[in-house]
Amino acid sequence: MHGASANSLAFVLREHVMSLFDMTGKVAIVTGASRGIGESIARAFADAGAKVVVASRKIDGVTAVAQSIGDAAHPVAAHTGKEADCNHLVEAALAKFGKVDVLVNNAATNPYFGPLLGIDEAAWDKTFEVNLKGYFWMIRAVANHLTSRGAPGSIVNLASVAGLEAAPLQGLYGATKAAVISMTKTLAYELGPSRIRVNALCPGLIETRFASAIVQNEDLLRTVVSKTPLARHGQPSEIAGGALYLASDAASFLTGHSLVIDGGMTIC
Repeated sequence: MHGASANSLAFVLREHVMSLFDMTGKVAIVTGASRGIGESIARAFADAGAKVVVASRKIDGVTAVAQSIGDAAHPVAAHTGKEADCNHLVEAALAKFGKVDVLVNNAATNPYFGPLLGIDEAAWDKTFEVNLKGYFWMIRAVANHLTSRGAPGSIVNLASVAGLEAAPLQGLYGATKAAVISMTKTLAYELGPSRIRVNALCPGLIETRFASAIVQNEDLLRTVVSKTPLARHGQPSEIAGGALYLASDAASFLTGHSLVIDGGMTIC
């Protein structure tokens, strides 16, 4: 193949690959977007051309994120552990951008760190309220909007490797993430005929404030890293690519899947 022809083919292939991940014209809601994984996902979506509604329980954090992204982002305060707030968040997205195409359920809580039998009822209820009920409420509101439009869509649920294996000291958190994985599969089956894809992301140990109890404890961190083939913990930006893949047309034939991004931890 002549040099000019080879260059032309390479350009066409490169453009095709980039188009698969192009989010131009799409509107996404990302919960828990004031920092960490949620913020990184929101930035990746905006960089790919999407309009992004960034949500968090407190408005200050997501306002700062939205301002740093620019006109493509809109901040909304929403406590996703409350159904009314979930509905308000979707309504705010529709009022601002006119539609929703993608939902990333990322908001989560883990108020208890210790042996599972030591948890009290208040922590139990709070964890399930935010980590499971909140995901369901958000999915229902977005799915109802998508079906009313007759439009395809993508839902990405942030689960965890803690939902795939035993989760010492994080047993209840792991239980909610296992439930998220199960719910992801069921809703993928039920919403598939409506062209709504539902997938999950299962990060390993990522350096966020949420994971600070492990990352900032040298003994716990050493234990986790020793079981990870890549011999380190991850960064929020290393999860954003997986979310972009699942949300974009690059994953147009993928649903009901749990994408594990854990440095190899779960293969050991």
